[in-house]
Amino acid sequence: MTSETTHSGSAQMAYTTLGRTGLRVSVLGLGGGGHSRLGLSTGGDEANAEAVVRRGLELGINFIDTAESYGTQSAIGRALKDVRRDEIVLSTKKWAGKVGEFLTPRQMAEGVEQSLRELGTDYLDIFHMHGLQMGEYDYVVGEIVPELQAMQQAGKIRFLGVTEMFNADSSHEMLSRAVGEGCWDVIMVGLNMLNPSAGRDVLPAAAEAGVGTLVMFAVRNALSRPKRLAEVVDQLIDEGKVDAASLDRTDPLGFVLVGGGADGGASSVVEAAYRYCRWRQGVDVVLTGTGDVDHLASNVESILRPALPDDILARLDDVFGQVDSVSGS
Repeated sequence: MTSETTHSGSAQMAYTTLGRTGLRVSVLGLGGGGHSRLGLSTGGDEANAEAVVRRGLELGINFIDTAESYGTQSAIGRALKDVRRDEIVLSTKKWAGKVGEFLTPRQMAEGVEQSLRELGTDYLDIFHMHGLQMGEYDYVVGEIVPELQAMQQAGKIRFLGVTEMFNADSSHEMLSRAVGEGCWDVIMVGLNMLNPSAGRDVLPAAAEAGVGTLVMFAVRNALSRPKRLAEVVDQLIDEGKVDAASLDRTDPLGFVLVGGGADGGASSVVEAAYRYCRWRQGVDVVLTGTGDVDHLASNVESILRPALPDDILARLDDVFGQVDSVSGS
């Protein structure tokens, strides 16, 4: 991954190229979903959601991801109404349905049109098939993708993407297939310190194919709540995926905080989590979701710090390198 930096607001945002799309994107992207949904799921209102988006722009974020199912497209559209369209990279998604209840190609096209209206734009930079699983894959490629490609020809979609359902497919079965097919320009993959398997099974193939990569699940409950981290680590030990002797079960990730932020160590597990994902080879954009502008600024500061020291990375690989069975939720 190569990047450049540009001063914006209080942050020195870094930018990179999103695979073969040629799009210049901030290395941190603002996600409109997750636990927060720009704060709409945690007590915030639409005005607050719009303020989070605008603060992201001030901090240099130019990649914004949402989905029909998140319910945040309209708030994002309002927040961007006075922003030059070519300064923003917009990414959204729609579910294909499930076996026996698939959407028709026409219904998918109607979903694209709805996203365009809610986002207040004439085109989408990236349109993803949302949370695609192996049982849905053949139908989508055979029936839905041709319709989306027709919308590309009409100028309504620039690039096609696909996102995995990481909670249900933590070993990346679907994406391991998808990166070898030529129809996907961008993928969204789950990756974090507790499950680094994408670095082995997905990212190298994506880089070879020129497929742009968006990372989700960099920080979820297990990396922001100590109690949940302990539960996940206990589960991994019980599964034989982690050696109990390789870590301190009372503080499983304490070793990433060596020096309390000095000498390259992280000042918090969350900071370490963002740095870990950003500097993994083959990663273009790491997504963050929040409903709080100060939290967003903190995440920007984390992503812009250097890579974790080699000894910490080696320890993480030694402890969690064989894990592919958890998402970190």
